[in-house]
Amino acid sequence: MVYQTYTLIIGKNVDPYFVAFVFFSTVCSYNFHWALTPNSIAPSQRLRWDEKHKSYHLLLSIAGLAGAAICFFFIKEHWFYIGVATILTFLYSAPKISFPPFQLLKKVAIGKTIFLAMTWAYVTAVLPILMEGNIEAEKAIFFCLGQFFFIYSICILFDFRDREDDKTEGIRSMITYFNERSINFLFAISIIAFFALCILLKQVGIQWFNIIILLIPALLLISLYNYAKRNFSDYLYYFVLDGLMMLSGLLLWLVSRF
Repeated sequence: MVYQTYTLIIGKNVDPYFVAFVFFSTVCSYNFHWALTPNSIAPSQRLRWDEKHKSYHLLLSIAGLAGAAICFFFIKEHWFYIGVATILTFLYSAPKISFPPFQLLKKVAIGKTIFLAMTWAYVTAVLPILMEGNIEAEKAIFFCLGQFFFIYSICILFDFRDREDDKTEGIRSMITYFNERSINFLFAISIIAFFALCILLKQVGIQWFNIIILLIPALLLISLYNYAKRNFSDYLYYFVLDGLMMLSGLLLWLVSRF
């Protein structure tokens, strides 16, 4: 996803220290989140494994933190922008911490899905643009907003799957409040917004070929939407749906090899 931002919007080679920082930070935050997650009522083999191996999550979280700290040393001049990303990432998992001030966040987490999508879009699209600077404002806005709406569309399905767990934990979100028809409408609006923003990229110099590559994962997501609401397979969610976020970047990389 970071490669995609550098290739399409920034027009430079990827900063290896930043990519390594994002990798280690993701390992840290992901494992920190699941180490704090209580027992799930969802019928998932993967989630049952998580429940029995929380110590692995803690160790991986610490390892990720160490790796991110080392990489940060090489990009420390961008500490402010990176600090924003760190706070956003922490706040997403904070409601799972068993400490009263953090527990209060459960009551105000109405937009937790929006918050997660915003964090992913910030780290993989907004942050590299801010760090590199001198990027045309319209191009950056269209791309970053488009990334947000696409990631949000995927997050809607994850939240739909996790509705019962969220209700059990007392975590409020739009998806736990909405009925299925409203959730479908929210998904449709997000996908339409993504398509519109991608098309607007043509006005700021992005070629149609690259825009089509951006749209391919969204088309696949649309085709999988109804099936994913009925089938909560770990492989479908953690390989296919999660994989759609990086698919356009992977396609761009493959095209560049030829």
